[in-house]
Amino acid sequence: MINFVGTTKIETERLILRRLELTDIESVYNHWLSDERVTDNRISPAHTNISESKERLDKIIRDYSNKEFCYWGMELKTINILIGEIDLYNFDYATDNCEVSYSIGFNWWNQGYGTEALQAVVDFAFRQMNVHKISAAHNVDNPASGKIMHKVGMKQEGVIRHMIRNAKNQYKDCAVWGFLQEDYYKG
Repeated sequence: MINFVGTTKIETERLILRRLELTDIESVYNHWLSDERVTDNRISPAHTNISESKERLDKIIRDYSNKEFCYWGMELKTINILIGEIDLYNFDYATDNCEVSYSIGFNWWNQGYGTEALQAVVDFAFRQMNVHKISAAHNVDNPASGKIMHKVGMKQEGVIRHMIRNAKNQYKDCAVWGFLQEDYYKG
């Protein structure tokens, strides 16, 4: 059974994973939600104005009242700047499984922040929440995301053809990855 504790603060060597706040709106908009290089790897299109991001942020903040909501902003410890987001979602109560997704601003790609954040959230999910399995997927034309998943111990389970359709109305094949709690503890 999953032990839901909500979105609690998590610290890593270089990051603070924390709840988003309304004061984060400019970072959220400027660093990833309005950047097509980032949103090309997401289902939803790039935001064209800050009010779209504010609407999304308002909903996230409201959802923090639910203990089953696990959604963190990634903040760099050294300069207190928000660089991305990561969340656990789609909890299946019959299997105790869930999914994870993340987005990182382009300026911080290929610096290990995605791996660091994902490792922390995987640790949290398995150790604190007692999740049985974590799944994730990435567009096959975004292999960097797969490298992050591999580095934290996830195993690629296959490729699903035309799994999503992006904002440009293009179907994308996605690599699907999984990580079992028992494999996590085997190390």
